[in-house]
Amino acid sequence: MTLCENCNCVSGFLLCLLFGVLPRVYSETLSLNGKWSLSNSNGSVSLPAEVPGCVHSTLQKQGYIQDPYFRFNDVSYRWIAFDNWNYTTTFTVSTQLRSKQKVLLVFDGVDTIASIWLNGIGVGETDNMFQRYAFSVRDVLKDGDNVLKVSFLSPVLYASDQRRAHSAYRVPPDCPPDVQHGECHVNFIRKAQSSFSWDWGPSFPTMGLWRGVRLEAFDVLQLVLLSSVPLYSVSSSQWRVHVELRVDALQTTNGTISLSVPELESEQIFQMQFLRGRTKKSFDLHVNTSSEVKLWWPNGHGGQPSYLLTVGGFQDGFTILNTETKVYFRTVELVQEPVVGSPGLSFYFRINGKPIFLKGSNWIPAHSFQDRVTPDVLRNLLQSAVDANMNALRVWGGGVYEQDLFYSLCDEMGIMVWQDFMFACAMYPTDEDFLQTVREEVLHQVQRLKSHPSIIIWSGNNENEAALATNWFDIPEAEKPTYLTDYVKLYVDNIRGIVQEEDHSRPFLVSSPTNGFESEQEGFVAKNPYDAHYGDTHFYTYTEDCLDWRTFPRTRFASEYGYQSWPSFSTLQPVSIEEDWSYNSPFFEHRQHHDSGNQQMLLQASLHFNLPNATDPHRRFTDTLYITQVMQAQCVKAQTEFYRRSRSEILEGKGGTMGALYWQLNDVWQAPSWSSIEFGGKWKMLHYFAQSFFSALLPVSFEDEGMLFIYAVSDLSHDLKLSAVVSVYDWSALDPVCSRRSDSLLIPGGSAAAIFKQRVDPLLGGCGRCSRLTCLLAFHLEDSSGQRGPTNHHFLSSPKDAQGLQRPNITASVQADKSLLTVTLHSSAVAPFVWLDVGNIPGRFSSNGFLMLSANTTVSFNAWRPTSAAELSKALTITSLADVY
Repeated sequence: MTLCENCNCVSGFLLCLLFGVLPRVYSETLSLNGKWSLSNSNGSVSLPAEVPGCVHSTLQKQGYIQDPYFRFNDVSYRWIAFDNWNYTTTFTVSTQLRSKQKVLLVFDGVDTIASIWLNGIGVGETDNMFQRYAFSVRDVLKDGDNVLKVSFLSPVLYASDQRRAHSAYRVPPDCPPDVQHGECHVNFIRKAQSSFSWDWGPSFPTMGLWRGVRLEAFDVLQLVLLSSVPLYSVSSSQWRVHVELRVDALQTTNGTISLSVPELESEQIFQMQFLRGRTKKSFDLHVNTSSEVKLWWPNGHGGQPSYLLTVGGFQDGFTILNTETKVYFRTVELVQEPVVGSPGLSFYFRINGKPIFLKGSNWIPAHSFQDRVTPDVLRNLLQSAVDANMNALRVWGGGVYEQDLFYSLCDEMGIMVWQDFMFACAMYPTDEDFLQTVREEVLHQVQRLKSHPSIIIWSGNNENEAALATNWFDIPEAEKPTYLTDYVKLYVDNIRGIVQEEDHSRPFLVSSPTNGFESEQEGFVAKNPYDAHYGDTHFYTYTEDCLDWRTFPRTRFASEYGYQSWPSFSTLQPVSIEEDWSYNSPFFEHRQHHDSGNQQMLLQASLHFNLPNATDPHRRFTDTLYITQVMQAQCVKAQTEFYRRSRSEILEGKGGTMGALYWQLNDVWQAPSWSSIEFGGKWKMLHYFAQSFFSALLPVSFEDEGMLFIYAVSDLSHDLKLSAVVSVYDWSALDPVCSRRSDSLLIPGGSAAAIFKQRVDPLLGGCGRCSRLTCLLAFHLEDSSGQRGPTNHHFLSSPKDAQGLQRPNITASVQADKSLLTVTLHSSAVAPFVWLDVGNIPGRFSSNGFLMLSANTTVSFNAWRPTSAAELSKALTITSLADVY
């Protein structure tokens, strides 16, 4: 967004012609991105640097350190975050720029504690990674070379100093668990909370200029920010676009503002006056009621059409403002209403008046060093979410507010975003300095992001209500009122107050998990924030049987749940050496940041699978990686399917589940975690499973006291008459033993209903030679046109107890037809969890980790770089469950 310098764009030229005005150059921008220099506090390190960037990235790029992700380097390189660092650049400015009435030095992101020096003169300080800073520097600039230095203080030492200064009472937690190898007191500094370590990530307390730097010079006024939020009036059945212009004016400026959405034949002219200084002006463009407005819909429910909004500003015959932006039309409501047959309240989202079941995951930072998060990385991860039939992601509150491209891609792809504010798993100080920087942070982020239709809710923090309510930090009872007061002051009085003033288009929750309205009634910290009768729930258990659906809470909305697995060998190999390739190696213990996580994975896997026992150590190691992914995929599948089939049921007051966001989508480094996508973009088995269990139409099975139930789950907008087809297979044969078909049943769109019900023993008895140990079930849905949705499976016993399971001796042939690579598999036996791996060749298969019930199966491979059939064939390895025993 810039002020008009000329009329070379079509909209600007037309506006100029329309109003008979001429363009005038009022602003000029000089990027200071690119080559800088980096030095430490005593000058012993001095290297070239790139901006945007950070200290760790620079040190690695210049060869001063190894890959920080290699082996134990997260601990070896702790010294970096304990030093102070300087970024310096030299630049010249044109006479034209210096002649402007105001010149600002703008930083879109400074991480974090820094002082800014221009030509030896201090021009400002920063203390918040999530703010945009602008300093007036016109009188400090000079002819010739200008020297800009940004001096960073150690974030670790700063946080420690802030903690010591807060002497009145403790603000827990002081430090992360030892297993995380992290740093202390991250809650005293406004930077990514996970940068000091988390249970899935390393401790790399970064420093640097992580977003762009530039000079902005202007006369008259400058457009600081444009936001546009469509709002719908039910009473008048009309849309309006609420436009806010935030400007910096050097003098009181009178003129006119033109707002136009040409495609909707909607335009209005407003008289305006911008007072001197930074001000906000709001305008409402009423959309022509005779124009049909195409709505933005989540993925799977419709398209994501956009319109172009043009904004023009005119004064005394000159164009002083000319910009344009995309506008998407949609409404969102968070419905919390009484539920028939329940003492609680509903909790679901309506988009454009339609109840939507949220299917997706939780998003964490894609890299410890944000300058490494390229557009390609974002596109790949978000496209992978869409390809797995997701429609929602929760941007978790311990990372960062993502870059603009992330939200723009979510807009285009139909991914709904649950947006946390960046507070997680901690209490926070509430002194005035801290509150003031938080207020500026929240105001900036809401103004920056509220135009995005993908964002459907703001949430104040991650798990802090639960931390207080269930006393994570062992706060004495007599001291709890102090922390409750601080909690309300920070999240309700300040953050919620700003959000509700700035954005009337979407709901706000104080925390997650929360009981929503019920938490508010209880003073914003409910006695039990995990109450399944209200709000959203986070639920984890690692020792109970994950395939027993009775384990899971019948919640209104599941916003976190999951199980760990290890990534593929090809992902771990670049950051390890041969001596690390053992499940019990020091490297494997060091990389696991969740207490007892490695043991919990094997314990859970052993409930249903024989653990790998190959005599070759490397084969046993890779087989163990495989079995953790099998376990994770099955566990998250079972839990997700439980939530999806619970959408239309209220049992004992619980149910009506309308969201399943598993933890977590992506990884920040190569390590064990709850993710379904490995660092680098490779899909785990879980992500392939998500393609099926998030399908718009899904058959789901479960048993209850010997009765087999199959539900038809539909996210469609229309009704379907469906039947369930159940095929019984013997583990030792590829042909079905018998099949059963249910009567057809009308399944309303947006519902889940039982479509098949039969006791297991009679079902097997009618198939002759079958028992629970010798047979398994495959099932799908059909209508008059044939199969609808994916085929699902139901194991009648734990696979480790299966009788007749054989090594399938799968062979493969790879073929290339133009750009399409296909892999045809041949199996001699039923093969569960068939896993195709092509090492470090980037791409994904059309299906993977599947149950192979036929002698021949063909899948395609979508390569993310040019790949030949020969290369793919050479790299391909195939593993199935029986191969690891």
